[in-house]
Amino acid sequence: MASDLQMSPQLEQIHGEIRDNFRALANGFQRLDKIKDSNRQSKQLEELTGRMRECKRLIKEMDREIKDVEAQNAPEVNKRLNDEKQSMIKELNSYVALRKTYMNSLGNKRVELFDMGAGVSEPTADDNVQMASKLITAGTKTMDETDQAIERSKMVVEQTLQVGTQTATTLKGQTDQMGRIVNELDTIQFSIKKASQLVKEIGRQVATDKCIMAFLFLIVCGVIAIIVVKIVNPNNKDIKDIPGLAPPAPARRLLSLESLETF
Repeated sequence: MASDLQMSPQLEQIHGEIRDNFRALANGFQRLDKIKDSNRQSKQLEELTGRMRECKRLIKEMDREIKDVEAQNAPEVNKRLNDEKQSMIKELNSYVALRKTYMNSLGNKRVELFDMGAGVSEPTADDNVQMASKLITAGTKTMDETDQAIERSKMVVEQTLQVGTQTATTLKGQTDQMGRIVNELDTIQFSIKKASQLVKEIGRQVATDKCIMAFLFLIVCGVIAIIVVKIVNPNNKDIKDIPGLAPPAPARRLLSLESLETF
């Protein structure tokens, strides 16, 4: 049946290892019948028990591989693979029951793998088969639940990493924006300082120009006042003539008449 099954390389390797262990178990139990010494029989049973433990582990691994490739195979292929797995479980349980028989014949009541333990009445081979099947089913279910929990944990970790990456990117963008704002504020502050200095300089220049204009205005007003007084009262000796200004016209005429009379 197994020769024409479609198996992945990993599944085919596991299947072959289980079959090799089954052949070793069959040969081991055949040799056990020929051993007469009880100590050698106990040692042989321990070796066979190790083989059965290895078969149990390989069957669990085979079950995981079948579930991993279940979506890729046709329903008929999956059914045949599961049937092959159940056949192997039954064969393993038959070896477990056979081991139990030899253990009872040797008077060994120790609690070991697949055993219910010694009690008031010894369990039958069918009970051992059912118990082993239940143990394998429960173990497989527990491993499936553990795998699902691991997958959920991986998803949570991936989501957390994505959120962390997005947060870091957002914070970096905000930091760059704040840096640009600070640079712009520094530029504005520098411009305000320069404008303030320029306004002060202009204010000082305007104040100086106003003082000069006020002084010139006072000089002009003084000159005009002197001219007006001189015109109004030309005989006032307290007011000197302004250099560059000629005396009033009547005075010039008076000087001309006096000079004529003298001659």
